[in-house]
Amino acid sequence: MFSGDEVAPVAAVAGPEPGPGAADTLSPTERVVPTWTDPTVRRASDLIGGPLGVHAQVGRNSFLTPLRVCLMMAIAVLICGWLYKAACIQQMPDGNGGFTLDQGGQRPWITACYNDVVPLYGSHQLDTQQLPYATSWEDNGQIRYMEYPVVTGYWMWAVSGITEGYLWLAEKVGLPQPLDVAAYFTIGAILLGMLYLLAVACTARIARRRVWDTAIMCLSPLLIVHAFTNWDLLAIGVTAAAMLAWARSRPPEPGGSAALGLPILAGVLIGVGTAAKLYPALLLGPLLILCLRTGRMPQWLVTAGAAALTWAVINVPVMLAYPDGWYEFIRLNTERPAEYDSWYSIFSTLSGSTVFNTPDGASSPGLLNTLSLVLFLLACAAIGWLGLSAQRRPRFAQLAFLLVAAFLLTNKVWSPQYSLWLVPLVVLALPRWRPVLAWQFSEWVVWILLMLSFDSDSGKNLSIYPFIGAAIIRDALLITLMVKVIREILRPSTDLVRMAGDDDPSGGTLENAPDRFTLPSLPALWRRPAREAAPAAAAAPGEEPVPVPVSPPAS
Repeated sequence: MFSGDEVAPVAAVAGPEPGPGAADTLSPTERVVPTWTDPTVRRASDLIGGPLGVHAQVGRNSFLTPLRVCLMMAIAVLICGWLYKAACIQQMPDGNGGFTLDQGGQRPWITACYNDVVPLYGSHQLDTQQLPYATSWEDNGQIRYMEYPVVTGYWMWAVSGITEGYLWLAEKVGLPQPLDVAAYFTIGAILLGMLYLLAVACTARIARRRVWDTAIMCLSPLLIVHAFTNWDLLAIGVTAAAMLAWARSRPPEPGGSAALGLPILAGVLIGVGTAAKLYPALLLGPLLILCLRTGRMPQWLVTAGAAALTWAVINVPVMLAYPDGWYEFIRLNTERPAEYDSWYSIFSTLSGSTVFNTPDGASSPGLLNTLSLVLFLLACAAIGWLGLSAQRRPRFAQLAFLLVAAFLLTNKVWSPQYSLWLVPLVVLALPRWRPVLAWQFSEWVVWILLMLSFDSDSGKNLSIYPFIGAAIIRDALLITLMVKVIREILRPSTDLVRMAGDDDPSGGTLENAPDRFTLPSLPALWRRPAREAAPAAAAAPGEEPVPVPVSPPAS
């Protein structure tokens, strides 16, 4: 038997590495069997009869393919996610023969069903289908506009239009007629759920031999509590599609030029994702490092150019037509204080310090903004150095996970649902069930304790300190995942993905590419002064001194 992170040999036959997209044609014996290779999955399989037998025949059912099973698991968990939030769309009689939303008894906090979708439907005038960015309202004496990026803002508006159409049709043909806000939430949840299924399908295609690792994101506890907290699944689905487009790109033929269609498509999708949330643009950083290392800069340039052009095509018309509305996203994120989940807020609460507060007379917390930016840039530099100095080129998903995790840890705003960004990335970067599930369950605990601390009934709310303790544990678990990824980068022999026979399933044109540019590692730099200072060996009179042999540095 195996324990801890120890793994059994993978169930993959020897043979040529499958190319991009080859997961579609892999035979069952070429796939990694999780009940053989992961101790957590193996123990959990006892509930359904134990691990797959050595002589079991698999692959005879043409319908229940690994991808379809993963999609069914994701659908079941997404339904649980809707049910989890459904407490916030309950209705009650309004006393006038109609119904109204039941938010009594501190329901959003006590049940932890809070989401941004329900309150913003009315406050942002989506219930009257007002055009985003052109519409303003007053909030606490301040003129406000839609504060989300353009794609997300128009998505919210489009769903409100679909909701109005459904309610009109329901009245005509006798379909169920819930409250408009309940219909808006449910229709939006269905559409967002479809985008998450797209992310599952794309991730499964990228995973190749380890297609069953996709179940990590299908059964994610995070999906239950945060799938419908906000609109993050929109960017997650588009980003996963961008990663698949890049993963299917091919290296240039010897003596020929590279095919740039898929890198351009990846860039277009990254641009769309960045117009919905900021984080998809972060993927260009790891791609830059890896393309620089392998001499694939033309592919990176067309991807980055396509992303920038797509983002501009989406944003510039809105920026020119409604400059104040378009700028609201930037203004709000510049002026907002540290989020509860961030270490800046935790430090301020525990120490009583006001150093990160907005100074009197200022409009934004300058020190907080500067410090979070500097820390993130330092993290980018460290990850870039790691990518260029590791003995073997890191996988794209590994660097992408490290960068997005570093962004969350250093940013002043870590809204709880942002952790969903990491779920598809961790599946590809670190397919180890036990530590990944431990981190995801900690996110669930963080959310529950945060909601209970928001209960405004005097004397009934939970203290903020249990939440802070849970957030610190969550941060420690995420940092542990990052350390594990870094360890596998430095010791590729422990990388489960490469142990299965693939070089970099997410790398596309980078896969199996030789190095063209690298940097020395820190140990090599530390050894260099010692080598230069080493004395020459003693020589006989009249002979040239013989240098002391020095073992070659480990790269």
